Amino acid sequence: MTDWIGAAEAAQRLGIKQASLYAYVSRGVLSRRRETDGRASMFDADEVDELARKGRPRRAGGGGPTEILIESALTEITSTTQRYRGYDATDLALRCSFEDVAMLLWTGSLPAGATGSAGAGTSVASAGTGAASAATGAASAAGTGGTGPAVGRSSDWQATAEALAAGRAAQAALPAGTLPLERLQVIVPALAATDQFRLHLDLPAVVQAGKALVAGMAGALPDARQAAGPASAGAGAAVAARLAPKLCAGPVQPGLLRVLNAALVLVADHELAASTLAARVAASMRADPYAVVATGLGAMGGALHGGAELGAELMLGSASSPADAPRVVGDLLRRGEKLPGFGHFVYQDGDPRANLLLRLISEFAPDSPQLAIAQAVTDEARRRALPEPNIEFALAVLARVAGMIRGSGEAIFATGRTAGWLAHALEEYERNIPIRPRSIYTGPTAMT
Repeated sequence: MTDWIGAAEAAQRLGIKQASLYAYVSRGVLSRRRETDGRASMFDADEVDELARKGRPRRAGGGGPTEILIESALTEITSTTQRYRGYDATDLALRCSFEDVAMLLWTGSLPAGATGSAGAGTSVASAGTGAASAATGAASAAGTGGTGPAVGRSSDWQATAEALAAGRAAQAALPAGTLPLERLQVIVPALAATDQFRLHLDLPAVVQAGKALVAGMAGALPDARQAAGPASAGAGAAVAARLAPKLCAGPVQPGLLRVLNAALVLVADHELAASTLAARVAASMRADPYAVVATGLGAMGGALHGGAELGAELMLGSASSPADAPRVVGDLLRRGEKLPGFGHFVYQDGDPRANLLLRLISEFAPDSPQLAIAQAVTDEARRRALPEPNIEFALAVLARVAGMIRGSGEAIFATGRTAGWLAHALEEYERNIPIRPRSIYTGPTAMT
């Protein structure tokens, strides 16, 4: 007979907060039942005890992915929301710069003067709210038209001249047409080779390395409007302002930086995605911050992770007008393929990150022909009762609408997610216990 226990006891056995129980439920990791009054939730004691074996894989039913459970104070995901240290990520994307959100993930606090509405149990006042006029001024300086978050100057996010020279030289040897993500995979190790203090793993050193690393990633990419050479964005500009000319094949359109900044914030972390788990395992073995990010970039290159965004770009590019949407969707389905950038194992009713980013794109370029194609593809998917679009699709739409080079959405994803990879690394550096999963042997028995 099943022994059912309440939420408080289940959380105590797992060593987690009760709120995390419902994140487990939404992800299918843990099942529950409701009492007849419809309010109290009850959990299977045996299932909870099995889950309490921290760090051991749990096989999901139906051939689903194997999960490794690791406690983290960074990102909470439910079926409808995503919060960074208690702050709603979609709200942060509207109110804060990417740099401020990175500092929130790395240090646990928003910098003084940053804005952002807090999630459950966190007051807005604790984040600092006195910079509305400064935010507007900085946004105007960055070319956002005076609206949105402060995405102006980030004077302490700097890579050394030596690091930039090494990163630029390393990627310059790659063939023409190399995707931005592939360039970043070469740039990061080159940046590492110039940092003699990269093995200092205390919080201040890692934060400083993180700033230099992100600045170097954006700074070492070639200008999209040239075959080689740095773009003209100043070294003190925001990350969004530095990245935009590296990806846009033409002039950076007014208002784009606000949307690009929001995209960077929205992808900064997403709990233990595959690339983050890989980065976290590397950090648990005391890998330096550059090696952690290089590990994340490698895992992100897979077709089931970052590759979904490139697939969505190619799908949208195969349509010359909204009228082509039924053909584009139908061709994919006839080949037995899924629509790239549609569906998410957590957000069954729609990815809140995608919903916000698509809204911002429509405000940025409401008359864009590329936006009309994306909307037609989405409408056709809904007509066929297919899953809702996810953040990879939204990044692909941003790349197409903004006139970015092929693979730009992946580069946005990788740059933003670097903040999350390093935040998880900091947790592992503090925990200082190697992540060493055990396998379940399924081969032949001992041979004689």
